Amino acid sequence: MIKHRFFRLLGPGMLYAGAAIGVSHLVQSTRAGAEFGFELLGILLITNIFKYPFFEMGSRYVLARGGNLVDAYAEAGKWILILFLGMTLVTMAPIQAALTIVTAGLSNNIFGAQWSDFDMSVAITIVTLILLVVGKFKMLDSLIKVVILLLTISTVVAVIVALGRWQGETMISSTFDWSNRTHILFLVAFIGWMPAPVDIVVWTSIWSQAKFENLGFKPTLREVLLEYRIGYFGTMIVAAFFLALGALVMYGTGEAMPAGGAAFAEKLVGMYTQTIGHWAYPVIAIAALTTMFSTTITVLDAIPRTLVECFRRLSDAKLTFKPQLQYFMWMLVLATSALILLKISGRSMRTMVDLATSISFVTAPFLAYLNYRIIYSKAIPSEFRPGIFLKVWAWAGLIMLSAFTLFYLYVLIFPA
Repeated sequence: MIKHRFFRLLGPGMLYAGAAIGVSHLVQSTRAGAEFGFELLGILLITNIFKYPFFEMGSRYVLARGGNLVDAYAEAGKWILILFLGMTLVTMAPIQAALTIVTAGLSNNIFGAQWSDFDMSVAITIVTLILLVVGKFKMLDSLIKVVILLLTISTVVAVIVALGRWQGETMISSTFDWSNRTHILFLVAFIGWMPAPVDIVVWTSIWSQAKFENLGFKPTLREVLLEYRIGYFGTMIVAAFFLALGALVMYGTGEAMPAGGAAFAEKLVGMYTQTIGHWAYPVIAIAALTTMFSTTITVLDAIPRTLVECFRRLSDAKLTFKPQLQYFMWMLVLATSALILLKISGRSMRTMVDLATSISFVTAPFLAYLNYRIIYSKAIPSEFRPGIFLKVWAWAGLIMLSAFTLFYLYVLIFPA
């Protein structure tokens, strides 16, 4: 009975994992391992640990108040909601563009298509729009649990095999240079979506609200946090495995992860087949593509839901068209703006990914503080507020995020 109740609760944490295990894992973590060996593993773990308090605050708020974090921002002050809305509108196209072009690269490589990354991005966007319109939230909720499990098992097996062949050369030299501007810029891009952009807390609060409304019972705080922590710390472990795979297979070979989408996909899948064997190609290819596709579709669902909530709270009078119609409209706006950005920028997959992740890095301290302020406000009953341990943990995270953001801005303004 208890197990059945918990499995029914699964959803928001898995949707979080579906959105997180994508660019930050397949692209950035693998690049980190390929270029710097295991040097950035500590940074990966520290970043995940310091960011955690701000991620669980969304689930706490939904359980405490029944609303989502957009409601919380509106109650905290209209200017806060407007600022959050502005940040969302500015960042949504780069985020969706980065996800789409990575998925396009994987598709071109796996299907042997001769399309350009842009043409494949258009096709993927059309398919994701159709699936979201037809399948809606339930299809998304069911698909991701299987996908995440498949890719996780494949990655763990690949790392174990690669570790068995490893001679220890990955630990010999130190290649990351804190005075190297290029290395710092990559580190910022690496941290920006590690494990995911802080914006995702708002999305998970909306998913949690939808999930709790359909459960038929009110879950306890302990159940909700357990489900979310499984998703959160699970993605941290998977990210570490992706970094390890890059370090064990590519570091020290003189090769770098390609900047183009199709070439990157070929190299990524090749790391698995090189360690596990060519028989594993179909499994790995399908798992990698489905993972990126699920991330793309998850974000294409999440950002429009967030925008609908923002405008609902900002509108004094009722809007003339229904929320579902607004949701479809924002999906089209997001998809179109992402494709336009890809078309006019003409940038490589790597550049687009670095742009999106760096923007998220800079906005992280503000969003983290905003979530901290919300969950410790008087509007939240004391039993739903985090204890003193998590409060200290959150302040440590805020200091770390703020300090590194200032350091990044200094590097940008005063290049050596």
